[in-house]
Amino acid sequence: MLTLLQYRAPDGVRRVIAARDGAANFVADFTDVRSLAAEAIARGIGLAEMIDAAGLESPVHPADELAAGCLMAPIDHPDEAHLSLTGTGLTHLGSAEGRDKMHRAAAAGETLTDSMRMFLEGLEGGKPALGQVGQQPEWFYKGNGTHLVGPAKPLMMPSFARDGGEEPELAGIYLIGPDGMPHRLGFCIANEFSDHLTERHNYLWLAHSKLRQAALGPELLVGELPANVRGTSRIRRGDAVIWEKPFLSGEANMSHSIANLEHHHFKYPMFRRPGDIHVHFFGTATLSFSEGIQTRPGDVFEIEAAPFTLPLRNTLAIEAPADITLRSL
Repeated sequence: MLTLLQYRAPDGVRRVIAARDGAANFVADFTDVRSLAAEAIARGIGLAEMIDAAGLESPVHPADELAAGCLMAPIDHPDEAHLSLTGTGLTHLGSAEGRDKMHRAAAAGETLTDSMRMFLEGLEGGKPALGQVGQQPEWFYKGNGTHLVGPAKPLMMPSFARDGGEEPELAGIYLIGPDGMPHRLGFCIANEFSDHLTERHNYLWLAHSKLRQAALGPELLVGELPANVRGTSRIRRGDAVIWEKPFLSGEANMSHSIANLEHHHFKYPMFRRPGDIHVHFFGTATLSFSEGIQTRPGDVFEIEAAPFTLPLRNTLAIEAPADITLRSL
């Protein structure tokens, strides 16, 4: 297993860390994962081969560097406008009881919500045969690189938000090559932070509820994602864990294949602009909000899942109100 991490020393100097076979080392001559991936694309090789070509330098202990606050999000872009955060919802199977209930309602001719209809359509057509196009999923936009938060950094809730809740999931990381073709760099654990009270008020406000920050765990897993990813999501308040629940991801626990979700994102030409970075969230079936938890500033979201070895922890905070004055020229 190969993972890549981005390191920033207290003096601001950046490095890339490669962790493989229980050892972690700085990668020679590269300061960020985007540049490393761009060079691999230019050479027509994979990231593992690119690391071998670049060479490794001194060993490093990622867990110690995470504790010291030196690990960043494992991807970024020097121009934040060229990094897009997007996602898909209603992609995970959830409980068998919930699925059976929806199927019984459909069979009985009962009226289904749009969410239930989309979920059932995903079950039926979200995993097409190789080379085929499946059912398109729900899709949403979260923002650009200004909304990207690294491990151990605060997740900022806007002053006007009604809620700030966790969404433990996986995200795919992509770089668009010079020919306009997307290249998947790998996967991260993520907190696709959202405003669930706003969404619940009216589903047409989903777009507003998703325009929030999102956090990525420190490790970028290179290569294929395991079919069955099992993790734990919890919320700490002071010394107490106020909520904890396992979550499932990976294609064995999803109604859509990763390839199908990727196709329906990158089918739009504007998402194939050379040099751009894309962080695409794949959804979840596990939320504390659905179990009545109301988060507070100071709460700590903690997400962990194998095969990732480091957790993602972020503290909830509230931004100061912005003084916005519209001027007519």
